[in-house]
Amino acid sequence: MTIRRPNRFLTATLSGALAIGALAGCSTAAATPTDTASPVTISDVATSVDDALADNEDYTELAALADETWDTASETTVALDGDGATVSGDGATADGSTVTISAPGTYRISGTLDDGQVIVSSEADGLVRLVLDGTDITSSTGSAIAVTQADDVSVVLADGSSNSLTDASTYEDTSEDAPNAALFSSDSMVISGTGALNVTGRSNDGIASKDGLVITSGDITVTAVDDGVRGKDFLVVTGGTLDVDATGDGLKADNEDGTNDDGETVGYAALLGGEITVASGDDGVHAESDLLVGDATVTVSESVEGLEAAHILVTDGTVDVTSSDDGFNAAGGTSTAATAEAAETAAEGEPPTSDTMPEGGPPQGGGGMPGEAAGDFSLAIAGGTVTVDAGGDGLDSNGTLTVSGGDVTVFGPTDGGNGTLDSAGAITVDGGTLIAVGSSGMLQTPGDGSEGWVAATFDTLGAGTDLVVVDASGSTVAEVTLTKDVQALVLASSAVTSGEEYTIQADGAEVATVTAGDTPEGTGMAARP
Repeated sequence: MTIRRPNRFLTATLSGALAIGALAGCSTAAATPTDTASPVTISDVATSVDDALADNEDYTELAALADETWDTASETTVALDGDGATVSGDGATADGSTVTISAPGTYRISGTLDDGQVIVSSEADGLVRLVLDGTDITSSTGSAIAVTQADDVSVVLADGSSNSLTDASTYEDTSEDAPNAALFSSDSMVISGTGALNVTGRSNDGIASKDGLVITSGDITVTAVDDGVRGKDFLVVTGGTLDVDATGDGLKADNEDGTNDDGETVGYAALLGGEITVASGDDGVHAESDLLVGDATVTVSESVEGLEAAHILVTDGTVDVTSSDDGFNAAGGTSTAATAEAAETAAEGEPPTSDTMPEGGPPQGGGGMPGEAAGDFSLAIAGGTVTVDAGGDGLDSNGTLTVSGGDVTVFGPTDGGNGTLDSAGAITVDGGTLIAVGSSGMLQTPGDGSEGWVAATFDTLGAGTDLVVVDASGSTVAEVTLTKDVQALVLASSAVTSGEEYTIQADGAEVATVTAGDTPEGTGMAARP
């Protein structure tokens, strides 16, 4: 069993009830607070990348390798010539169409291999630097470039170069630890440079590291039949242009251990710079532990779930997500034993009892089935511009959902089985602006500690409608042009004052008048039995 330590995203406990969620047709009722602290850790959410990464395995030493300079006169050159290669210098040999690099050093690779491989197997300590300078490698047996052993690996895309790597459709070696990507490394790898790289993964992944992976620059395009770009301990992007089209997950950090031998968090993804575009057949970006977005432009144009991790934090940049299911989904880690037992009894069709109910009362909100309490999960937006167009839940957390800055627009589901906002724990909006529109079948609103908010339901409005929230003086507080059919709106903003009346207009016509802080009739949810 994997044990996750408490995440520094969530470091304090909440006493008593969680914020109320909502399901159509139920009445609103709050759970009774108790004097006993809940086991769910939900407050003190980190709002900066540095704070969020404080206990994670360090990626900066690997990233710094991209900035190292070297004496080009000491390079070993590898000239590919279709069905063979010529090596000039130490540390590499060519045997037919297979080039083997066996020692640390800098290797400049150019030319074409119509059917071959570059293999790195270096037992000595020291960096192996591969400078791709007009490299085109296609393999019919496995990876185009396979690092089977090295201390660290730096792949540099030479200035002005165009490079291409294509692996086999079927690999000869399919054992568990064998290479399984067009560009593969069994050790930590950093990719940098100002050139271009086109990677095609015909059997499995495009780019993969079984340790950490950092991309600092370059113009990189990846197409893969499974995951596009995958790191194990971490996947970090700090710059460059990354365009991924994958049948599986687009970007992924897949270490499920939770922590390494030093107690540092692993399995995290951090998109801290650059322009990233993803079209995927599964998750756009997936991390087993933390998923951070800093000063990056991230566009997920196609996905089942857009961004998924146990803990998601957006601090800056621009995030635009389109998904057939959840747009953001904070899920997948572990929760308390009481929560797990309650969920298990619910799955067996038995209502939770006093022995299986988590402390603090029954769970509230959407984000899960009856009997499933909020766990150690969080979705936090502290800045940036976030736009979500989701077929399932728009913003979904199996723990807490917090907005403390930025501009957030959510176009949620059109059916009643999902919610534009769906949180098993508290929803708190205490900064920035959140406007969420979608179906009225499941409607959750911000809870205690939030700034002013309004919520309204109305007859279905179609795509193209200009929806405007107007205050009592006739001034526009917020507006949005609909991209799909909607029946409900939630707006949270410092421009909204609790207790005051607001009017919702559609193309200039009034469709609802509401009081800020009131949940629309018929959309509250009573405490679960």
